[in-house]
Amino acid sequence: MLNSSIPLAERMRPTTFADFVGQEHLVAPDAVLRKMIESRKLSSFILWGPPGVGKTTLARIIAQDLERTFYSLSAVSSGVKDVRDVIHSSRSNKMFQKNRPILFIDEIHRFSKSQQDALLGAVEDGTIVLIGATTENPSFEVIAPLLSRCQVFVLKSLSVNDLNTLFERVLKKDEYIRSLDIQVKETEALFRLSGGDARKLLNIIEIVISSYDEGEPIVFNNEEVQKRLQKNIVLYDKNGEQHYDIISAFIKSIRGSDPNGAVYWMARMIAAGEDPLFIARRMVILASEDIGLANPNAFLMANACFDAVHKIGMPEGRIPLSQTAIYLATSPKSNSAYMAIDTALELVRERGDLSVPLHLRNAPTQLMKELGYAKDYKYAHQYEQNFVEQEFLPSEISGTRFYTPGNNPRENEISKFLERWKGKYDKG
Repeated sequence: MLNSSIPLAERMRPTTFADFVGQEHLVAPDAVLRKMIESRKLSSFILWGPPGVGKTTLARIIAQDLERTFYSLSAVSSGVKDVRDVIHSSRSNKMFQKNRPILFIDEIHRFSKSQQDALLGAVEDGTIVLIGATTENPSFEVIAPLLSRCQVFVLKSLSVNDLNTLFERVLKKDEYIRSLDIQVKETEALFRLSGGDARKLLNIIEIVISSYDEGEPIVFNNEEVQKRLQKNIVLYDKNGEQHYDIISAFIKSIRGSDPNGAVYWMARMIAAGEDPLFIARRMVILASEDIGLANPNAFLMANACFDAVHKIGMPEGRIPLSQTAIYLATSPKSNSAYMAIDTALELVRERGDLSVPLHLRNAPTQLMKELGYAKDYKYAHQYEQNFVEQEFLPSEISGTRFYTPGNNPRENEISKFLERWKGKYDKG
């Protein structure tokens, strides 16, 4: 039914910051990335975020705004030669000496070490400005020397308000869609199925519209969107659109102590060609977040699993993956460590940089000693059971509890150990 040969996602691709939807923390007038662009002092950086949130679009807008030559490579189809060709072209063209070209590399996490090494010199000497885009944590996937030369900007899934803004813009600005008889009654299913992904939203809109006969009124409500999307499920899933739903089901199965659910969802990911290291990384995170101190060995096993999968690859890697998933699912659960650090971070945000008590400060100089640094500090090992009660927090938050042991055998022992504080941290 759609007459245009250009996909809706391309027709609606923004070309200016004014048209860009979402990522206000980066592109709003006072945001850090926007300020860097407006200063015309562009340095290399990496855009990290889920699919369909505007990484490629943002890179193109930046290049256009700064009037820079824009080279685009995909890590899926490009090799070292392609990278070197771009670098050679940039170095040999004198017009680039002032306005360095931008090299955009999509899915930079798929570049091998040698491919990333090829970028180092050009990034370091300023021949190019590198903008990398990745859906994976750059700390794991980008070599340290390259990562140290790049800022990392985190992009977020689009909010419901962002998706609504984009939907309304489609209805008002796309010439072809404006010509159709469209009735919008409900949007909850449309936005829920989009999952914070702008490209996915536009694809769903296109699929729903194309499912109607010519001249037939097009209705957007929850029932119609779900029904018509179901009929076009092959189109909908052709690029692995269920990625985030399935990993969510996998994590929640382990958290819920169901090894059968965990193994099933893992099998779905493996069968679909998911990166096994992605699965392993998520289990490392879960081992700390959801098991933590209830079974500290879980973290060691998850980390060992990551190393094993990295070493042996697939298909054999499926075995330690399965073993680890079952072990984690059948382990006692505690999120006490996760809650402790998040509670502490929230207090830091609220109270700012509170002063370190003098007795906890180091005193490497005589002046510091005279100022009272380290005075009255009690060295725990000089006391019975290597413990002595003293203050380890700023006076303003004395007695504030961040860590509350979970109710499991291991942390019940920790609770008994912490009774030596005689109620100091009972105020919560």
